[in-house]
Amino acid sequence: MVKTVFFLGATGYIGGSVLQHLLGTPGEYSITALVRNADKAKKLETFGVKTILGNLDDSDKIQQAAADADITIHTAHADHVGAAKAILAGAKVRFEKTGVAPIYIHTSGTGVFTDHALGTHYDPAKLPLYDDSNRAVLDSIPDSAVHRNVDLIVLGGDEEGYVKSYIVLPSTIYGLLTGKLVDAGIANPHSIQIPIAIKASILRGQGAVVGPGENEWPHVEIHELSDLYIRLLKAAIDGTATHGRDGLYIGENGTYLLKDAAKTYTRALHAAGKSRTPEPESFTKEDIDKYFGGPYLGSNSRAKAVRAKRDLGWAPTKGDADFFKSIEEEVASILADPHGTELHELR
Repeated sequence: MVKTVFFLGATGYIGGSVLQHLLGTPGEYSITALVRNADKAKKLETFGVKTILGNLDDSDKIQQAAADADITIHTAHADHVGAAKAILAGAKVRFEKTGVAPIYIHTSGTGVFTDHALGTHYDPAKLPLYDDSNRAVLDSIPDSAVHRNVDLIVLGGDEEGYVKSYIVLPSTIYGLLTGKLVDAGIANPHSIQIPIAIKASILRGQGAVVGPGENEWPHVEIHELSDLYIRLLKAAIDGTATHGRDGLYIGENGTYLLKDAAKTYTRALHAAGKSRTPEPESFTKEDIDKYFGGPYLGSNSRAKAVRAKRDLGWAPTKGDADFFKSIEEEVASILADPHGTELHELR
């Protein structure tokens, strides 16, 4: 039977990658996407995707679309409370009508597992390793953590029984997205976290990092991350994937220090004449406030993907060497784009 899917974030980096996978299995899904841009909506329709013009503040549209769908996949904004509440309201309507709890795949991030280190290395006594197979450590996440308020709202719907929630927590996502939605000018091919540091470095004429850059993050390649989503979706449909508080799935396959990432993009920028020196310096407080809105890039994130690899058969192969190679490719792509240094929200 064809499953109906309501998709949020179809024109984004994560969403575009996941949607491309879904479109590669014709006949399995009937997809409706919420899209802000009318031109992109028309292009999406040529791929067989139904569209609703609107944005994440259009709660009535979101609620109705979620009520009409077997599955909602939300990749658009981890921190939009209104959108999550509207999805859950729609899911509840559907459950009351059909007696079947719909599937809700929500995108959070390993930013929920961060500290305020300002570029220093983590203190293991204050920041534990969050293993997604360890329910106790996941339940200990502070309510005040980044993304956590929305995650708790989503989990609350699952606890009430009218929806089955699955939360994906990507780490630093890397790699230039490729595929037919990128070629059609629909999907964004770029990540945010490392590219925004590259762009800020270009704008100030010198590669830099927050503080000494001793802070550590996990990473995951974009196409391998979308494979995690697809495996999770299929397992959720089959009823074999755990959900709710046992349904948090981290996306990571390696770790890096921010100073090593900064050394890589600063060398590439210097070779291109965009950095005064080949070695990174520290962003000033003014830089941090101007380009990032705060010292988020100076935090540590400690996360380990066990559940998806163990339960879903997710087997990513791209590791640290691929991550650093991708930074050089990202620099080249940004410099080749006339609009490459435009800054986007960091979250």
